Amino acid sequence: MSVDLAFDDEGLLPAVAQDADSGDVLMLAYVSREALERTRETGYAHYYSRSREELWKKGATSGHTQRVEEVRVDCDGDALLYVVEQDGGACHTGHESCFHRTVDGDVVGQQVFDPEDVYAE
Repeated sequence: MSVDLAFDDEGLLPAVAQDADSGDVLMLAYVSREALERTRETGYAHYYSRSREELWKKGATSGHTQRVEEVRVDCDGDALLYVVEQDGGACHTGHESCFHRTVDGDVVGQQVFDPEDVYAE
């Protein structure tokens, strides 16, 4: 990697996923060095779950993958932008984007799948 990255004390960087076609912001997640390496190797978005403390491929359970067209780095090297081709909804709630509500609680995004069907155990 030719750019210096400023991973935090836990070894993570925030990564914003943006739809390559629409420009919509889909989600924010965190990446470890391993997640970034896996993303670059496979061409599919990988993240690090802080709650589960594990590496995960976006869409491994739901099938709603993100094919990464480009990874960009901000000017300080402490945040990434994944420009992606999203297959299905990006949010685990079934919405196209995790940013589907206003601060007042109004729903402004579209739900594209039923999470109970996708994540049923």
